[in-house]
Amino acid sequence: MKNVIIIGGGVAAVNAMKAIRELDPEINIIAICKEAVYPYFRTRLTKSLFENLDADKILLQKKEWYEQNKIQLHLSKEVVSIDTEHRTIGLNDEVRLCYDKLLLANGANNFKPQIDGIDKENVLTIRNYKDVQTIKEHVGDKKTILHIGGGIQNLEAAWAMCSQGKEVIIAEFMDRLMPRQLDVRASEILKFAVESSNVKVNLSTQIVGLTGDNQVTGARTKNSEIISCNMVIYSVGIRPNIKLYEATVIQMNHGVIVDDHLRTNIENIYAAGDIAEFEGRVGGLWPIAMEQGKIAGYNIAGKSATYTSIMPVTTMNAFNLSVFSIGNIDENSNSLTIIDDPEDGTNYRRIFIRDDIVIGAIIIGDTKNNQLIKRFVENKTLIADIDFTHITVDDLLMKLKNL
Repeated sequence: MKNVIIIGGGVAAVNAMKAIRELDPEINIIAICKEAVYPYFRTRLTKSLFENLDADKILLQKKEWYEQNKIQLHLSKEVVSIDTEHRTIGLNDEVRLCYDKLLLANGANNFKPQIDGIDKENVLTIRNYKDVQTIKEHVGDKKTILHIGGGIQNLEAAWAMCSQGKEVIIAEFMDRLMPRQLDVRASEILKFAVESSNVKVNLSTQIVGLTGDNQVTGARTKNSEIISCNMVIYSVGIRPNIKLYEATVIQMNHGVIVDDHLRTNIENIYAAGDIAEFEGRVGGLWPIAMEQGKIAGYNIAGKSATYTSIMPVTTMNAFNLSVFSIGNIDENSNSLTIIDDPEDGTNYRRIFIRDDIVIGAIIIGDTKNNQLIKRFVENKTLIADIDFTHITVDDLLMKLKNL
């Protein structure tokens, strides 16, 4: 009987297991997970930071599912070597395992910025379940929390800190919040909402050093300003965990390079999720990891399946705002846009259209049409015979519902 080994325990790994079992109930599946907890919804970490975040309540599958599907799940184990010629992997307990097919799904880590003092105590990041526990253990007596990075993860963490009555400061290198997901106006609305929760937002701010002895007491900006704080949480992007593969012949760039079957340059080795680089890009998003895991699993089990790029979708609920962004939202492109901006600070809608196709959207506020918009963007549905120059967002949405 053949052995399939999966390195990693995220959503790409679990979706691969499901796809393999859908086609083959008998093939041996062995998963090596570095963390001590069963695979879980990583996206819940910052959304539920100060809730009773019991690992068993955020599992991707119930524990018994793995036994029922005859999956050998090895927790608190780490792969330290791969021999692609002899098709074996070595674990940190000196055990070696043989594989017929191998899936690399060990994800990414939060990038540690090159900041003097970044290794001081109370300088933390949120990537896994243990990180959340560490923050909760140390934050109790901390008054001022500095968040380096103004992306979704840090905004959600900042919102959670507000719920605990902490003084919160955000330092963002760019000149606005979430510039890849929002246009200028939507970023302004988001910034207003954040500041309305008594959070200080420092844009165009580069942190170059952290002050204090063992514990951080402040941060120094490139302009030599000092921001006082007694805890730092950073989130400035991710980096695929490719170090394990550097001693192998597996081809890499930013991540492990894969084709549209999620195969690497080695026929029996696949990659999916945040470790995988497809068409020059690392996905870094939950829906991409889900789809790649499924496609990789099908191909591993013998069913030919092709992966096509997933449309980037961003959702966030924080600071009393619901934020949704999908597709191409480049306001400098030649696309036509339809805007609804009541200027109430909590609602904003902008639909991007090119060649009679909805190519992107930004929605702040009412979420009821988000799935409708998502379907039209993903399907690239042609919506001809509409005078887009004389139509409101509501009129357009009504027409989309009737198509």
